[in-house]
Amino acid sequence: MTIEVNKPNGTGIGRIFKATKCSYYGFKAAWQYESAFRQELLLVLVLLPLSFLLCESRNHWLLLFASLMLVLFAELVNSAIEALADAISLDYHVLIGRAKDIGSAVVFVSLTLLTVVWLDALWRFLAGMQ
Repeated sequence: MTIEVNKPNGTGIGRIFKATKCSYYGFKAAWQYESAFRQELLLVLVLLPLSFLLCESRNHWLLLFASLMLVLFAELVNSAIEALADAISLDYHVLIGRAKDIGSAVVFVSLTLLTVVWLDALWRFLAGMQ
């Protein structure tokens, strides 16, 4: 018995290549149209080298790195929600406004986590210098 799969990007290894191409276009669109993404990517590029200085262990570095990636993840999701909402309607709608506000809250939570993790790392680093 053969199961038909109707996926526009296909199946198997070809799907992986097509999905990678779609991801590239997603990053390109985020860079081109979302100033918040560009700002947060700059933050990541500044903090990433510092993570090697501040970390106390491999797991600590992974936590610092994960907090940076979570911010980019949240911003990409928020940008996708906003783009989809704007494609539906540019007029005010309570549910579209709610979706955009919740997407913004996701970014806020990720930035809060990043702040807590990085302030703790900085505190530990400075305490170790004494």
